[in-house]
Amino acid sequence: MAILINQSDIQSFKKDGVVLLRGIFSEWIDILIQGAEFHIKNPSERALIHHKKNYQGQFLEDFCNWKRIPEYSDFIFNSPLASIASSLTESKSVQFFHDHFFYKDANSGVPTPWHQDMPYYCVSGHQTVSFWMPLESRDKNVSLRSLAGSHLLKKEIRPTSWSNNESFYEDSEAFMDLPDSDDYEIKEWRTQPGDVIAFNFKTIHGANANLNDKISRTLSFRLLGDDVVFRDRPGRTSPSFPDINQKNGERLREDWFPTLLNS
Repeated sequence: MAILINQSDIQSFKKDGVVLLRGIFSEWIDILIQGAEFHIKNPSERALIHHKKNYQGQFLEDFCNWKRIPEYSDFIFNSPLASIASSLTESKSVQFFHDHFFYKDANSGVPTPWHQDMPYYCVSGHQTVSFWMPLESRDKNVSLRSLAGSHLLKKEIRPTSWSNNESFYEDSEAFMDLPDSDDYEIKEWRTQPGDVIAFNFKTIHGANANLNDKISRTLSFRLLGDDVVFRDRPGRTSPSFPDINQKNGERLREDWFPTLLNS
């Protein structure tokens, strides 16, 4: 199957920080569903479970499972993931960062609040892309929502814990508060399995609570381009990488974060 990223997709990604690519991973959905079903039954020690008062369902998220779930690894190394990332970020090299799994029970009632991924991560740079992949049909009201152009803000958004809204790091001039979402065009789409929403790590995004009577399973895969380097944060990161043993400005170590493409 030939994979073509249109120039208009690249321009949308550059301008808005987010783009929808229809049906681009359709051939991989059955494989990824197999991996996700194993994952739901076998979460890792990193897994976080969120509950909302007055709702029975739970929201599970888990990180960095590609080495223990072969379906994820197969997708990372054998799908067009890296070449698409290279086109969108206009980067010659592509390095894998991590995977992130979201599972929302029916009627879980737990939203994903507006946030920016970059401040939670141990990296800095602009040539970044996260692939958000729903594993079942998703109405627009429970799909990913992004603030177009928010990836161009001069400061990073202050990262907080979703469970209690506490700041990850001590407040500093390096961060800013969330802007008013009404000041931006909100990009959101109805999606089908095989579609992917690709967005920059700096793009502000979120999702409404799952108030439907069916489950919601989503996989995200995060990739890094030429200008992305290690950044030592003043506290814990999410996901955390204990004993990474790197200095500011270094390319991430390839034994932990494999290079997928280097043209």
